[in-house]
Amino acid sequence: MIAGLDLREIIELALALIAVGALSGFLAGVFGIGGGAILVPVFYECFRLVGVPLEVRMPLCIGTSLAIIIPTSLSSFRAHYRRGAVDMGILRRWWLPIVLGVLVGSVTARYAPERLFKIVFVIVAWSAAARLLLSRETWKLANDLPKGFLMRVYGFFVGLLSTLMGIGGGLFANLLMTFHGRPIHQAVATSSAIAVLISIPGAIGYVYAGWPAAARFPDVAALQLPFSIGYVSLIGALLVMPTTLVTAPLGVKVAHALSKRALEIAFGAYMFIVGGRFVISLLKGQ
Repeated sequence: MIAGLDLREIIELALALIAVGALSGFLAGVFGIGGGAILVPVFYECFRLVGVPLEVRMPLCIGTSLAIIIPTSLSSFRAHYRRGAVDMGILRRWWLPIVLGVLVGSVTARYAPERLFKIVFVIVAWSAAARLLLSRETWKLANDLPKGFLMRVYGFFVGLLSTLMGIGGGLFANLLMTFHGRPIHQAVATSSAIAVLISIPGAIGYVYAGWPAAARFPDVAALQLPFSIGYVSLIGALLVMPTTLVTAPLGVKVAHALSKRALEIAFGAYMFIVGGRFVISLLKGQ
């Protein structure tokens, strides 16, 4: 047995993670979200099965998710960039504030209680779902994104909240861009590039944040698995990454084939379901 699982259970877990990788990559291309909104809830269940304590389970899910988002976001960004859909001007204004937000989020992850990660996930997921499912053309903050200090503030919070949720920033970038009059397809494409900016320093930050946890919980199975570093389970990452790279370009094709409203409804429905999972977890305390 390994980590309390027999061979059959290990094979089932591996196949489940591979299938999740395929779904994650596909939806990363469709929604420009990096796949973290799919990976975090699924990893939560997987790590629960192998006995990871509640105190470290959520940050371990988030750190592993950010590591997986690196190749997924790169693949999705390249596919969108070839179609000329990425707004490079936004990236030039946002890259530094986003990276600073990721650094602050990584330090927060080192000391924050486990419930904080779930609460942030639920609030943002359901806010996004409400915006997308109940969307009206008149729901706008402005006709275009700001150019000065406010734009940098937006970038900082995109990096911070994405790091606490284990997502690539596409969720926040989608909301901000559509609230400021940008079309959903451009928002999705640009979000895929933002995921690259968040996932690389974010994964490194969770390696740093997880070292104290590994010391406090020396018997934690998931933290003792071979090739695990801090809050990043490399075994989970290696099982999921290959299929994300295959399916992300397929998701991009679907995104450009869907209508604006169909894309909004699909994204909103998914975020509502994901948020509900963690509400149940908060209420049950498990």
